[in-house]
Amino acid sequence: MDAKGTVHKYGNNVDTDVIIPARYLNIHDPEELASHCMEDIDADFVNKVKVGDIVVAGENFGCGSSREHAPATLKTCGVSCVIATTFARIFYRNAINIGLPILECSEASQKIEDGDTVEIDFNTGIISNITKNETYQALPFPDFIKDMIAKGGLLNSIK
Repeated sequence: MDAKGTVHKYGNNVDTDVIIPARYLNIHDPEELASHCMEDIDADFVNKVKVGDIVVAGENFGCGSSREHAPATLKTCGVSCVIATTFARIFYRNAINIGLPILECSEASQKIEDGDTVEIDFNTGIISNITKNETYQALPFPDFIKDMIAKGGLLNSIK
């Protein structure tokens, strides 16, 4: 359960209305909804993001409303992990519930830059910046969360 991809970097307080603007929440097709991901902060995000890519941000990522659409839309776009200094608690829980890995690591958040190639070992919590030849340590997931993410989220893990 590792990840490797190109980084898309954002700042502090990226809220759920920026991740997926509320004006699109009447769209029920996940792919169509994902076509609007991050458009208010990065209009070209959906054209740049590739399966496996990683979002890196500062403090309080996912603040705002409690909608599951935000982490689900990132996952549908192909984002394999979000790394931030901190996450809004409801976003953190929603991400785990839908099977999107997220890691808190202040050093990685500060040192990784947009366009860097990053590799993550979820078993150890080691984040390797291939571009800069640096490593950063996040807390690894406990086994029950690794299992939940591997199965695609909470509901799949209890089936």
